[in-house]
Amino acid sequence: MNPVGIGCARAAPAARLGVACALALGALSAAVAGDLQYGKPGEPVNLVVGYQPYYTQSWSGVVMRGKKLYEKYLPKGSKVEFAVGLQGAVVVNAMLAGKQHIGYVGDMPAIVSTTKHNVADIRIVATLGLGSDQCNVFLARPDAPGFADAKQALSWLGGKRVAVPLGSCADRFGQAALKKEGVAPSAYLNQTIEVITSGFRAGKLDAAVVWEPTASRLVQEGLAKRIASGASVGEIDGGFLTMRADLVKQRPDIAKAWLNAELDAQLFLADPKNAMEVASMAAQQATGFTEKMLWSSMYGKYAQAQGGAPIRLRLPYVVDADSMALINSATKFLHSIKSINVDTLRPDAVMPELAQAVLNERGMKSPIGQVTALEDREYAR
Repeated sequence: MNPVGIGCARAAPAARLGVACALALGALSAAVAGDLQYGKPGEPVNLVVGYQPYYTQSWSGVVMRGKKLYEKYLPKGSKVEFAVGLQGAVVVNAMLAGKQHIGYVGDMPAIVSTTKHNVADIRIVATLGLGSDQCNVFLARPDAPGFADAKQALSWLGGKRVAVPLGSCADRFGQAALKKEGVAPSAYLNQTIEVITSGFRAGKLDAAVVWEPTASRLVQEGLAKRIASGASVGEIDGGFLTMRADLVKQRPDIAKAWLNAELDAQLFLADPKNAMEVASMAAQQATGFTEKMLWSSMYGKYAQAQGGAPIRLRLPYVVDADSMALINSATKFLHSIKSINVDTLRPDAVMPELAQAVLNERGMKSPIGQVTALEDREYAR
């Protein structure tokens, strides 16, 4: 396994896998030769969908599973199996091996998956969401000084021990934030979420960069405090919907059906009246988190001094200009750390026209909505 990693690993704390941010894509047990067969347009289809309830930015997949929104659009008799991926690597590997057909992943594994077309052709077809504090969250030890703002907090990191899963979206953000502020830690450690959690508990870490919902869990458990985010330094993060190209080619009706259901899922996420139901569904599909932690990770409001922003998630749905800018910058980052062998994706790696066609047919425009941060008092339990 590549020690620096090539994907954003988002592991369940209860799984205790010690998962690094690494996509062991060279170790596929069974690569698929040729296209899979999905039947003729209009026929029922059997789909396996990989998704990550342990990464908040991809929670339209949680809603999709919980509400079964796909049943409205898929041909009658179709069957859908959801497979939990404890990290993006799991979903990508399964898609490459032909075991999963649709994937809900973060920006880094989405990008990596499209570069493995010699194994299987995977495309990015829609944006799950863009944010500034879903993957981009800086935490400090709980006894760190009180900071007037995020800039002061980041300055404090000079000469300190900072941990991050290298090669992840958190790593990309951590490096960008430290560079922008001209801060040099004494150590920049490659650690998994489990090791970071243990490090905070043992008092061996000064700070770390993690993603939601782990960030909210560490804060609410009193193991760390939030000090900055992408909102503090103008950095965004994102999640993407991926599909195998053979599915799109053979069954455009299925691709369209799923994208219609995905649109419904994102609209459901954006409605604040659904916040408690979303947190409840996430609690049923993920272990190791309280419902309050999960609610906070998607809907909770944080102070601006801690990197809080009024919008937790922007929902362009399509792959818009901001989505492409993120894909392009993240691709260059992955190439710079030798995780992929290209610094620009092939032209057909991203297929924005599919989601755009769905929007056009439904008379809607991007962005379709946003998840607005809610006051803590609005948590209903």
